[in-house]
Amino acid sequence: MKLSGDLKAFESRLGHEFGRPELLVRAVTHGSMTTANRDDNQRLEFLGDRVLGLVIAEALLENDKGAAEGQLAPRYNALVRKETCAEVARQIDLGAVLKLGRSEMMSGGRRKQALLGDAMEAVIAAVYRDAGFDAAQEVILRLWGDRVTSVKADARDAKTALQEWAQAQGLAPPVYRETARSGPDHAPQFTIEARLENGEAEEATAGAKRQAEQTAAKALLARVASAKP
Repeated sequence: MKLSGDLKAFESRLGHEFGRPELLVRAVTHGSMTTANRDDNQRLEFLGDRVLGLVIAEALLENDKGAAEGQLAPRYNALVRKETCAEVARQIDLGAVLKLGRSEMMSGGRRKQALLGDAMEAVIAAVYRDAGFDAAQEVILRLWGDRVTSVKADARDAKTALQEWAQAQGLAPPVYRETARSGPDHAPQFTIEARLENGEAEEATAGAKRQAEQTAAKALLARVASAKP
């Protein structure tokens, strides 16, 4: 199988030349493009998530040999979460080579955080299946770069931070619920409420539920954590 010019250019940005180019094609094929003769990247995404996790966990242990598990866990979560994967995907312009159905194309799928994060994990799995763990590890460590050594010891996403704050106050974990949905089917907007047991709540709207949850959690945490006792 011969890769198209745009995928050959992407290979250069990724830093890995595929011996089995069909793996790369599958990794950049979104579910909206699935046909009887074309597989999407969901299974590769599942595998890539695990490969990424192992590489990052090992790198963190090597980078800070004296760190306790409680210090390593939030750093790990910050480095493997979808937001970071999407950031790396933008770094190598993965969105430019994604194979998307018309509806996803029209809704700006090449820029969607969740879609880019999933595709980045699928590409990692494609490298792993093509050339083994060492090759995948090399690609991950090069692309994640200084993030591994500079990630803060207290790095947490907003939902995790809010849950920890609630537990410290003796409250139940926050609850998230969809309060509204707007926009066309191909580009929905979700409004999510984050609510604490004490009645404090904030809402946020975004094109993905996960993103709306994080934004609502961040807003709620900023308000309750800064409130005077």
